[in-house]
Amino acid sequence: MQIENNKAQMRKGVLELCILLILSRREAYPSDIIEDLKKIGLELPEGTVYPLLTRLKNDGLLAYRWEESTKGPPRKYYKATEEGAAFALELDKAWQELTQSIERLREPGPTNQNETNEL
Repeated sequence: MQIENNKAQMRKGVLELCILLILSRREAYPSDIIEDLKKIGLELPEGTVYPLLTRLKNDGLLAYRWEESTKGPPRKYYKATEEGAAFALELDKAWQELTQSIERLREPGPTNQNETNEL
């Protein structure tokens, strides 16, 4: 169904922002990130998060450290770098502007032509 595909694409589009916001506040293990996302209604497979974490790390937006675990192999904990935290703020600003534009479109009544040109 087309709507499900579109909804999945929208979730993927904001996933990077969500992960950077989480990791700008605190260090986290990938399963903790997935749990945080579930709490806000963004349920997704683990296989979606791991490649994104690797890409963000390779882009210099995340750093990680290894921690020994008593329950198995060492764990990799991620944290936003200074550049990653700044990037998260810029993405968040862009998201706020986008959602405000969409909200203006949802309001009843004629749409102001100048406002739609901002999209």
